[in-house]
Amino acid sequence: MTLSLRPYQRAAIDALYSYFAEHTGNPLVIMPTGTGKSVVIAGFIREAIENYRDTRVLVLTHVKELIQQNFLALMRAWPEAPAGIYSAGLSRRDIRAQILFAGIQSIHRHAYKVQRCDLVLIDEAHLLGRGDSGMYRSFLAQLNEINAGLLKVVGFTATPYRLDSGMLHEGKDRLFTDIAYEVPVLDMIQQGYLSPVVPKQTDTQLDVAGVGSRGGEFIARDLEAAVDRDEVTRTAVKEIVHHGDGRGSWLVFCAGVAHALHVRDAIREHAITCEIVTGNTPGPERDRILAAFKAGRLRCVTNANVLTTGFDAPGVDLIALLRPTKSVGLYVQMVGRGTRLAEGKEDCLVLDFAGNTARHGPIDTVDGRRRQKGEEPGEAPIKVCPECQTINHASVRLCTACGHEFPPPEIKVASRAASDALLSIQQQSTWCEVSGITYDRHEKPGKPPSLRVTYRCGLASHSEWVCFEHTGYPREKACAWWRLRAPGNAIPTSVLEAQVAIDLKTLREPVAIRIRPAGQYTEIVGVRFG
Repeated sequence: MTLSLRPYQRAAIDALYSYFAEHTGNPLVIMPTGTGKSVVIAGFIREAIENYRDTRVLVLTHVKELIQQNFLALMRAWPEAPAGIYSAGLSRRDIRAQILFAGIQSIHRHAYKVQRCDLVLIDEAHLLGRGDSGMYRSFLAQLNEINAGLLKVVGFTATPYRLDSGMLHEGKDRLFTDIAYEVPVLDMIQQGYLSPVVPKQTDTQLDVAGVGSRGGEFIARDLEAAVDRDEVTRTAVKEIVHHGDGRGSWLVFCAGVAHALHVRDAIREHAITCEIVTGNTPGPERDRILAAFKAGRLRCVTNANVLTTGFDAPGVDLIALLRPTKSVGLYVQMVGRGTRLAEGKEDCLVLDFAGNTARHGPIDTVDGRRRQKGEEPGEAPIKVCPECQTINHASVRLCTACGHEFPPPEIKVASRAASDALLSIQQQSTWCEVSGITYDRHEKPGKPPSLRVTYRCGLASHSEWVCFEHTGYPREKACAWWRLRAPGNAIPTSVLEAQVAIDLKTLREPVAIRIRPAGQYTEIVGVRFG
């Protein structure tokens, strides 16, 4: 059976071949939720074994749903694949399989049972910056030692960020070393491979000004205490029900188990079928709820910290964010639950009561390298006991000296909440007349050179980088850039070739460019020729 790959999926596999032909590190493949990482994994495994018959592959992830999803994707593409599963949750331990799909919790102590392994593929690789990091690292270290330091590791993720907004392939303790391939979420939406996500202005907004942070994220206990307030929940739910009219599959992200339960009950009061899924939900009950939700028999599911990765429900056409987060990755993962395509689905409405879009910006321009506002070191927040004047940390409920009970933090409901753009194309763009253009070679350590194109627009200037010598999507984008400016002419393979053609006046030059905000910078999204 031949595996049918979309162009960007083929490009992702080719980019891995190119990477390993030139480098010895551990690369990342970055693909948005819903673009078929499991298909790319299946295609890469099949080709690797067909080219090198004795290759042994281990595919690791953290939840049984993803283990099964990746295994089935391979079996559909290659029914005769010598594949097995090692997962306590799936009651299988096929430790000798040439292609082994495994849960990290089940296999992390058994590197010496696995023995020979050439290639490890890690799905949802961003988790290496979080709770399961120690399991992955100790297991991979043992496995690499067993295999004489020749182990190759590839990470697949939609969000290559650590919890504190660092990139997975940067920093002293990094496991991954480079990005081998990345395809932007906006391109996938514009090409019809993903569903658009649409923001809607809401009247309710959670105020978390008094909630402290730890490790780059809101303190979970204090966050839930702040947002789990009956008057706020009822107001927000009323809006969810209003905007959800005509939409059939609602997913609500909450700040904790109690909060998710209270939101569920409030939704049920409007005669809407709704269930709750949390980490405490027994496996069979969870499976029953999610099966009913995916089948359309259940309209709404509220959840706390469990349906952000590895959850595939294409029909979701309304997402309500009642869970504020400082994590760029968590924000993108939550919104990403609504980007899958489904029959009859035109888009996914996102109601952000939590201010996450204002905090992080559009999902296609988020900056994983930038520290979040308020994370800089400063004075510890305090409050003074009115009974004994003892100074306490702001997070305590009882005075450490006399036991006085502080009132819960005040919750404010804003008169209007921000309706910030979820996609950069939803931001307002402007046309600027171009008064001059310069073309320069741009060097970045460890990367191929690129052509930096700078447009002077009055007193301002705006730049873009054209990557002729890169592979995958950056090269494809450079080709499209060149065809627009030099139709019919050969596309350069290097920056030097491009500069020679530019010197010969081969290129048409724009008289105006259209720009829009992109974080701290601007992005060029359109050109107009004279």
